[in-house]
Amino acid sequence: MRLSPEQTATIVSTTRELAGADAEVRLFGSRLLDEVQGGDIDLLVECPQKIDRPVWLAAQITARLQRRLGDRRIDVLLIDPETVLAPVHLVARAEGRLLQG
Repeated sequence: MRLSPEQTATIVSTTRELAGADAEVRLFGSRLLDEVQGGDIDLLVECPQKIDRPVWLAAQITARLQRRLGDRRIDVLLIDPETVLAPVHLVARAEGRLLQG
């Protein structure tokens, strides 16, 4: 996994600040592969409670993480109990690594 412990802690704490203490965040995509260089940070955020404005929340998480981690590409997918799961959500859940901060 190509995130430092400090980056991981920042991602988890920032996500929980904005999405709630019970939100879980998974890293998926190319950042899981140690042999690959570069790439964006792909995150799946799962919230057990309904989110009224999920696109807005995903944008807020992205913006705050970009400020805290440096200007890099960050993609945030958000799932709440009312989300109709798309194939990308299922892959992110199955292959992603739960981050602990």
